[in-house]
Amino acid sequence: MKGGTVQINWHGTKPVLALDFHPVSGVLATGGADFDIKIWQIVSDEAQKKPPTASYQNSLSYHSTSVNTLRFSPSGEFLASGADGGELILWKLHLSDAGQAWKVHKTLLFHRKDILDLEWSVDGAFLVSRSVDNSCSVHQILDGHLHYVQGVAWDPLSKYIASLSSDRTCRIYANKPQNKPKGASKINYVCQHVITKMDQHNANESKSIKNHLFHDETLPSFFRRLAWSPDGSFLLVPAGSYKFSPSSEPINAAYVFSRKDLSRPALQLPGASKPVVAVRFCPLTFKLRGSNSGNAGLFNLPYRLIFAVATLNSLYIYDTESMAPIVIMAGLHYAAVTDIAWSPGAKFLALSSQDGYCTILEFDDQELGSPMPSSVVNVSNDGDWKNTTPEKQGDSVIEIDTSSSSMEVENKKDDENMGKEVGPVATSTPASKPAKRRITPIAIDP
Repeated sequence: MKGGTVQINWHGTKPVLALDFHPVSGVLATGGADFDIKIWQIVSDEAQKKPPTASYQNSLSYHSTSVNTLRFSPSGEFLASGADGGELILWKLHLSDAGQAWKVHKTLLFHRKDILDLEWSVDGAFLVSRSVDNSCSVHQILDGHLHYVQGVAWDPLSKYIASLSSDRTCRIYANKPQNKPKGASKINYVCQHVITKMDQHNANESKSIKNHLFHDETLPSFFRRLAWSPDGSFLLVPAGSYKFSPSSEPINAAYVFSRKDLSRPALQLPGASKPVVAVRFCPLTFKLRGSNSGNAGLFNLPYRLIFAVATLNSLYIYDTESMAPIVIMAGLHYAAVTDIAWSPGAKFLALSSQDGYCTILEFDDQELGSPMPSSVVNVSNDGDWKNTTPEKQGDSVIEIDTSSSSMEVENKKDDENMGKEVGPVATSTPASKPAKRRITPIAIDP
């Protein structure tokens, strides 16, 4: 692996707030506080073993405010971009003999205030957006949050939508279609779970104490970008604030939710000195390396999934076959990280930052592993893994031990004082010697 922060003026001197790779061509789109979207070609110099560079292609100028989020549709035909003031624009790719160009296809007016995140359905037929007007929109307003909605993720199996808000709740909406007269069905998402607190029992007292699972609105970021795994087997949620005991100080974490039980997290990934603000899964699945004999109690998958976890100032890359992260990088930027994106072939991983720069990491062939055929990866809506090849079947589940703690699922806001967030401490731990206690995934007892 090689790479680093590319020292060019991505958006002048303005912060880079979002980025995404085109699923077909692999070009990188970035959105900034200069109101523009810029298209870049990522150039690899494998012959001289130099870090990748970015070559400017063109700009998409239409927004009148800062571009906070952008995402390509799965087919690559459309680009959705959301900005301050509720601006949501669909761009369409037009091909001609002279080349290709992105043109404004439609302007959508779903929100009254700033849009902070977008996600396409797996078939590209629907788009979900979330905003600081405390709502998500899928041509259907998903209310319930009491503060800014800062992250949204669409289940690749099209059954769930997950949202994360600075009101310290994660909401899971399930699609319960409504039948129409002519036999067709209309999407209808209904809130199924509201995850906010965990019950923890004090050894010296009989009463349990409820601790919040997520940071409050003092988290110094506009973004809490959550993500589903590409097979839909689990959901990864950032902005965690976890206590090992009622009397211990909270630590920053990301939570893993199993599809079999989305009412409570199954694992938590601790280890960050700063809050986790974004997570993103590698679009490919990989063959097992056979090195997880001691980790079978965490992920019981017939393949490996790789995902990136970004904090305000660092990057962790995990795979489902290892307990510790396989990559740790820190000190990449002078300001907060805002977004992360994988290229379609998993050759590049990009990060954007409010300091106005982007970091691009390049992976060698087979460095992450051997990709699996897409036909092998098939998970049902119940969370069971189905093998479409004549191999041994298994369950796509996250296995955990049981004990006395329990998760509280609330349907309305807790009126008690949420208290102050513990200030994060700057890390000085070198990437080559991570502290195991802080980076080992830990099963959360039910």
